[in-house]
Amino acid sequence: MTEITEEIQKKFAEGLILSINKPYGWTSADVVRKVCSMLRYRYDLKKIKVGHAGTLDPLATGVLVVCIGRATKQAETIQSGEKEYIAEIRFGATTPCFDLEKPVDAYFEYKHITRESLEIALKKFIGTIEQIPPLFSAKMLNGTRAYEFARKGEDVEIKSATIHIRNIEIIKFDLPVVVLKILCSKGTYIRSIARDLGLEMQSGAHLTNLCRTRSGNFLLDNSLNINELENFFKIFETK
Repeated sequence: MTEITEEIQKKFAEGLILSINKPYGWTSADVVRKVCSMLRYRYDLKKIKVGHAGTLDPLATGVLVVCIGRATKQAETIQSGEKEYIAEIRFGATTPCFDLEKPVDAYFEYKHITRESLEIALKKFIGTIEQIPPLFSAKMLNGTRAYEFARKGEDVEIKSATIHIRNIEIIKFDLPVVVLKILCSKGTYIRSIARDLGLEMQSGAHLTNLCRTRSGNFLLDNSLNINELENFFKIFETK
């Protein structure tokens, strides 16, 4: 544990916002716990508030904004900012959770899909639309996370949510895989876009890779990796 000073503790309590590149396989809560443990170990900050602004799925990577101290009051405002994602989608197969967390449950034809037909289909997703979130998600249903029902095999209805997609650009077209850049509002499930796009193309599809490259004004290029956190915190230490 580093030498603790009131000045160090005051700096963290006043508020700090970090942009962290969430590792693959980590939950957003895992990242928060990591930051909390480092603050406890280095500065004995056992009661300081730490939270994130916008959940990322475990199989996604990229920008996760973490708020410390009084900065947690800004989390809702930060979370409302536009998001940018790079999404890899595979046509010809579906999974129950719309990504790689569960094995493929059905196969479909996909060779009829062309870049031109895909571009036409994507136009239907631009603008303010209604989207049904995945059952395997953290969406709240009567006070319970949707994934709790999914894990029990219970069939429940999830109401659609209004979202806004500003733009979708094809970055790569190499069937059965396509890579898209998506600019969208908070609350958008990229996994649901994969599912709906598969249906629109008279096939099936699921998400195979996802990276959030921007959340509001926070960019992936300026985000810290988990292993960079310790060195970053050292700049707050006094000699």
